[in-house]
Order: sequence, then C-alpha cells, then structure tokens
Amino acid sequence: MKITFIGGAQQVTGSKFLIETDKGKKILLDCGIFQGKGLETDAMNRDLPFSPGEIDYILLTHAHIDHSGLIPYMYHLGFRGSVICTNATRDLCSIMLADSGHIQESDTHTFNKKRAREGKPAVEPLYTPEDARQSLELFVGMGYKRIFQPEEDLSLEFTNTGHMLGSGVVNLSVKEAGKTIRIAYTGDVGRPYNRILKPPAPFPQADYLITEATYGNRLHPPAQNAEEELLEIVKHTCVTKKGKLIIPSFAIGRTQELVMVLNNYFNEGRLPRVPIYVDSPLAVNATDIFRLHPECFNREVMEVMENDPDPFGFGSLRYIRKVSESKNLNRSDAPMVIISASGMMEAGRIKHHLANNISNPRNTVLAVGYCADGTLGHRLIEGEKEVSIFGNIHHVKADIRKIEAFSGHADYKEMADFLECQDKQTLKKIFLVHGEPDALNHYSNYLASRQFSNISIPAAGQAYGLS
Repeated sequence: MKITFIGGAQQVTGSKFLIETDKGKKILLDCGIFQGKGLETDAMNRDLPFSPGEIDYILLTHAHIDHSGLIPYMYHLGFRGSVICTNATRDLCSIMLADSGHIQESDTHTFNKKRAREGKPAVEPLYTPEDARQSLELFVGMGYKRIFQPEEDLSLEFTNTGHMLGSGVVNLSVKEAGKTIRIAYTGDVGRPYNRILKPPAPFPQADYLITEATYGNRLHPPAQNAEEELLEIVKHTCVTKKGKLIIPSFAIGRTQELVMVLNNYFNEGRLPRVPIYVDSPLAVNATDIFRLHPECFNREVMEVMENDPDPFGFGSLRYIRKVSESKNLNRSDAPMVIISASGMMEAGRIKHHLANNISNPRNTVLAVGYCADGTLGHRLIEGEKEVSIFGNIHHVKADIRKIEAFSGHADYKEMADFLECQDKQTLKKIFLVHGEPDALNHYSNYLASRQFSNISIPAAGQAYGLS
C-alpha cells in the first residue's frame, strides 16, 4: 500500500491524499480545491494526477471548501464512488458545494468580461451548481464513533476534531497480507475551547498519522482578549470613524461564533446601536443545519438553546439573502458591520464589499481567521497598498486589522496536546501536511521536543509505502 500527497503538501489549500491498496482500491483522503493563485490555481485544480473514475472512496474530514470543494469537479469527470463523512459534514456539503458552484459561475462570468475586453477567449467554470447537486447522491453520512465497513478489508470511524460542525479524524484500518494497517488523518484540528462545538476528542491508536500544521509556528492569545478587541474595533470604526466594519468570515462556524459574541454584548448593553448584517445566504442556511446537530454542541450552547429559541440572532442583526439587498449595503455610507463570506477573501460577496469599501479610510477590514499565502486576505494582512479585485486595481486606504483568536485552527501547542492520546512508540511515522514551510518545520521541531519521532514533511507529488 502507498500514499501520495497531492495537495495540502507544504501548502494550506487543496488537501487531497491518495491511498492505493495492494488489492487496487483507491481511496482519497479529502478532495479540496486550491485557492488563491489565479490562473496557476485554476490549472492546479483542473489537472489531476489520477483518473476520477478510478477512485473508489473519498473520506472527507470536514466540509470546508479547501477540503471538499473539488468533489463536484470529480463528479463531472466521472467519479461515481462513495463520499464518506459524518452526518453533519454531509448536510453542510449539501449547501456549501452548491454555493461553491454558484461562486465558480459568478466569478468566471465577471472574469470573462475582462477577458472579452482584452480580446481573450472565455473560460469555463470549474463546475456548476448542478454538478454539485448531483455529486451529493454519492454521500454516505455516519455518526461519530461508529464503525463502518464499506468492504471486507476496510473499516473506518470518525472522531471529533472540534474544528467545525461535523469535522472528524478519519480513522482507517486496512487489512493487507494478514495484518491490519491503521491510518489516522486528522484533517484540521480545532481548539480546546470553542464557543459552540465540543472540544477535540482522543482518537484510536494509529500506525501512520497524517496531521495538519496550519498554525505550526503560532500561539493564540486568550479568547476573552479577542472578544474585547472585537468590541473595541466595532466602536472605533462605527462610532468614532462613522465607517463600515467589513469582516470576511467563513459562513460555517466562524460566522456563528461572531454572531454569538455580538449577541452577548447586545444583551449586556455594550454593543453600539449600529446595524449588523450577515450577508451570506449560506450562513443563514448553515444556521438551520447547526440546529439539526446538537451532538456537536458543547454544554454551554445546549443550555442557552433550552431557553433561547434563536441564539444566533438579536435586535440589530439582519441576515441578507438577496443580491439586491447586498448591493444596497455598498450604496449606503452609514456606519454598519458587514459579516460576509469567504474568510480568505477569495470568493463570494465579500469581494464586492471589499471592492466598494477598501479605498475609504473611514472603513476597517477585520480578518478573523487564517488566510493562506497568495490569497487576497493574506496580501491585505501583509500590508499591500494596491490589490486586484475582479481584475481591477484598488488602493488600500481602509484600516486592516486581524484577530487570530477567532481561528478555528489549534495553535502548535494545542495541536501537540491533541496528539498525546497516541502511543508514540507505536506510531511508525507522522506526516505533517496543510501548512506553510515555516510552520511545518517549526511544528516538526516542537513535536520532536515532545518525544514524537519519525516525522516527515512530504512534498506535493511525493509517495510513501505503508506496511
């Protein structure tokens, strides 16, 4: 048996790792889309080093698009195997993949307008909403800590990682040559405390461990400091500067966390009386899905929901669905808070809000999560003063702020603590993925200092034998 690291190797998007068994079964761990590098990224997504029709299973750790977003494209190219994931991940993908298809079409339409002006031929979207909807027929959902055996020689189990609703470690067992090989792939690891979700849970012993290193060289500040900083930024932008606070946020998880924090400040009478908009139909639909999966919630949220039928809403909050309403937000000069997807500022309505507001010094753009190298979000955080949005150059005059403590990713100490459930002597090898090179190297050294050994940082396209 061998594993080939295709995406998410020495980078933080496009996660996909191909396992090929001695009996010819092909299993893909995650199937994410590459983000953030324009035409280079487009080619990376379209040019697959395997035939989609030959893949038997996709084992999906969670629904974020950099882990799930290429599934409709796989379907379009002939994949008809099974996508196995938790029930909550399946339900989230039912809205997220279709939404991604709409974004593919919309962004391609905008991009093609510019290409037409330049006399260049039009390009096709990577996939359509219909591709996304049809691919959902292949999904198989299961609960946490339930053993599923799709074939005689294969069994798997998902255990909670606390990263987003439904996220889980893939615990895969493969029988070959009279012995069982145990592979654990963590996907993205959440923090020990989440404002909504249960904390990450210990997972079964593995022989081979594949784990992320997104924050492999960072430590988070205390969560309470982040909440107070958020309130200060709202006051400074909307009251002192009388501007707009634009918060790019993942529609699933991060948006709900922000809303709950603002809801608490509203109830305490500390939140300024400015309108707050969640401009994301996906976030509205996701909130309904959250209510269907209390098995993922921590005790504090369960107690709130016993007395509050809508813990994700309050008086000055409004959810936006219609495009016309979204455009009206950009026509207004009034102070307001706009929370909109996507978190890395690479797609969706947030790009329109940035294009219309980023050149106004009264406004603030607040990043509340990780932005991969090469993404628009990363370029803004790094201080670029001119950025291209929809092919047009915009001068950055708005304040750019970031609060990392809202991140859904554990820092390097929290990730290492999570791995302590494993017997270090039993682990044959640890593969570090989903991280930039500096983060991967720092995390590798930190794990070694905690007596983890046999640590590898695979490059894209590199293959290893597993026995």
